[in-house]
Amino acid sequence: MPVDQLRDRFGVEPVCRVLDRCPGTYYGRKHRPPSARAQRDAVLIEEIEAVHQASHGTCGAYRVHKQLRRQGMQVARCTVERLMRAHGLQGVHRRDRRRTTTPDESAPRPPDLVNRQFTADRPDRLWLADITYVRTWEGLVYVACLLDVFSRRIVGRSRPKLRIKPKTGSTKSRRVPARVSTRPPSP
Repeated sequence: MPVDQLRDRFGVEPVCRVLDRCPGTYYGRKHRPPSARAQRDAVLIEEIEAVHQASHGTCGAYRVHKQLRRQGMQVARCTVERLMRAHGLQGVHRRDRRRTTTPDESAPRPPDLVNRQFTADRPDRLWLADITYVRTWEGLVYVACLLDVFSRRIVGRSRPKLRIKPKTGSTKSRRVPARVSTRPPSP
């Protein structure tokens, strides 16, 4: 309270006069026990901080409220929002998804050679390839992978140094070293 900070220099009554407050209100507030709401808020903020810390600071008011309800606490979401705001707690906001590709509907489509049947009776009968990007602190990094359908293991991968467009040509050349380290060749 500003009165507590200034009362030693100026006295309570002059400070209250400047703030347009009654000195009786100040003294009453000093000697009055905390209200039921203040007591409940003190208990709730401990629980809110525990849930927020358990999520490594990622949960916002909605998810914190949901977790508190799961734990059996009857609390309104607006109360959780108010207490989190008052104590400077906030969740992590997701970024808006940026569209990185725009498909060309008139472009020729490659044929489906496996007719959407992604099963194999032994290793090295069917490989799937995928190109995707991973968001890093330095920007987007494109990654190409080859997956053996039978074992569900990645048998080849390529991570180019360029971050501008995908590079797919070197995936096959990196297949052998990745396979040697994961399992012996099949008979």
